[in-house]
Amino acid sequence: MNLVIRRAEARDVPRMLELVRELALFEKEPEAVTVTEGEMRDAGFGPRPVWFGWVAEERSRESTESNESTESAEPGAPSGLLGMAVCYERYSTWRGRCLYLEDIVVTEAARGRRVGERLFKACAAFALDQGHHHMLWQVLDWNTEAMRFYVRLGATFDPKWVNGRMTREDIERLVGNGG
Repeated sequence: MNLVIRRAEARDVPRMLELVRELALFEKEPEAVTVTEGEMRDAGFGPRPVWFGWVAEERSRESTESNESTESAEPGAPSGLLGMAVCYERYSTWRGRCLYLEDIVVTEAARGRRVGERLFKACAAFALDQGHHHMLWQVLDWNTEAMRFYVRLGATFDPKWVNGRMTREDIERLVGNGG
């Protein structure tokens, strides 16, 4: 088998959503995933996409040799997505464009095969190519394996910034639409 890292396509969304659910289960929040397949597809491939990403696809050698380009897969369903990385662009008034890595997920069965590293490097190469000043992402404070992974790749963690968040209900209350 051969691992190919390629840009995500609309046909990948069902498996990508499965990977998101696998991540949510790992992060002990399986019921927190509320996005539908249609919403995810529209947000990535609809008229106003807000995310883009890469997938790690395991293919047989025969299909890889018959398809010389490793950037796009053959028509039809992917043969086996083992991981994904989803990103979007952010803007810093101090630094300019930056790449935000929303999620990088590798299915448990494929961990230890450097799938995550290859996905991360695809994101990093894109950031360089697009002239982004830096990359950002979050890691749960108890996920020491993920922290070690990022540190091994040369990342640092910023202890000064605290994440802020408002739910939709909080926003509705704030603007007076909540009742």
